[in-house]
Amino acid sequence: MMRRVWRLAAPVAIGIAAGFTPTPAGAGDVLKIGAPLAATGAEAREGALAKQGYDLWAETVNARGGLKVGAKSYRVEIIYYDDQSKPQISAELTDRLISQDHVSFLLGPYGSPATFADAAVAEKYRVPMVEANGAARKIFAQGYRYVFGVLSPADEYAASMLRAAATLAPRPQTVAILAADDLFSLEVANGARDWAEKNGLRVVYFQKYPVGVADLSAPLTSIKSLRPDILLGSGHLQESLLIMKQAQTLDVSVGFYGFTVGPTTPDFVTALGPAAEGVFASSQWTPDVKYRGPVFETAAAYARAFERKYGFIPDYHAAESSAAGVVLQLAVEKARSVDPAQVREALASLDAMTFYGPVRFNAQGLNDRKPMVTVQIQQGRVVTIWPREVAAAKAIYPTPPWSARK
Repeated sequence: MMRRVWRLAAPVAIGIAAGFTPTPAGAGDVLKIGAPLAATGAEAREGALAKQGYDLWAETVNARGGLKVGAKSYRVEIIYYDDQSKPQISAELTDRLISQDHVSFLLGPYGSPATFADAAVAEKYRVPMVEANGAARKIFAQGYRYVFGVLSPADEYAASMLRAAATLAPRPQTVAILAADDLFSLEVANGARDWAEKNGLRVVYFQKYPVGVADLSAPLTSIKSLRPDILLGSGHLQESLLIMKQAQTLDVSVGFYGFTVGPTTPDFVTALGPAAEGVFASSQWTPDVKYRGPVFETAAAYARAFERKYGFIPDYHAAESSAAGVVLQLAVEKARSVDPAQVREALASLDAMTFYGPVRFNAQGLNDRKPMVTVQIQQGRVVTIWPREVAAAKAIYPTPPWSARK
């Protein structure tokens, strides 16, 4: 069985020893991989989903005899530390994973701010980091050579939903945007505004709010008076829940509620019940996509494997995290080596199809091939509604006003 190490650690100072090089994986035929990941704090739920994805990949690989490197096999060992949902702590723990635990590779943390911080550490130690949960383009605009992101960039989250909305009848005309004041959420919100203005949608409200906000009644009251066709929330799970709860309380009725993060997780329907009905979301992946690749084969097969282990259908946080493991595995196998420099070169030239979608990194380390999908909650289930070629159901639109709901 895979040895999984989850550690709660005090922050450590970031530093680099002169002439430091990562310790090659090989002792005891174990491949040590580090992952600073939120187990506590505001992003603990998303961090838990990412960890389940990493664990499922590692357990699957180990059950099949380990990761193959030429004629040799390595058992995967993931070392986790709780970064407490704080980017600075995440960076400090990334340093610790490399300089003290001597991991050979990194799987990314949850969230763009933490990924941005960790990428700088991976770069100075020259340790490849394959990350699955940091979508902000700013991460990849620093000239780094050792960070590779498997997911579509942040601006695609909003564009996916707005492209889907533009196909609906009657076509929406106006949009209001609420965004958390963090790296990812602001990129999404700015991308939404740009897409809307270029494609005939009028942005009637645009407002950012502090991360971890407890009350959004004031901006929602303003939005209510403007009566937009679309309300887009760019934030994370807790903020999406807050917006929907207060929208119901304040009777803020729009035809299209869309969120970047939250509705795809099982927590969203559990927390909101019938109030979640009709909510749209962008998604990096669903079990309906038609890709096929190594390890998990198809999206549907991955979903079955995940549900057998964890008891619920996975959302994209888990899938993209498993995909990061698959991509690291493909690079190691391609390099026929666990040397970080050689694996970095293999990642840079990788062109592969996986259960999660196509993976090919541009010069910045961003996966520039994978599209996103749009989903909607219908009868308590998350279903794919766009694009049409992978849709499992038609969109229900417009969403009935609160006064007309049972």
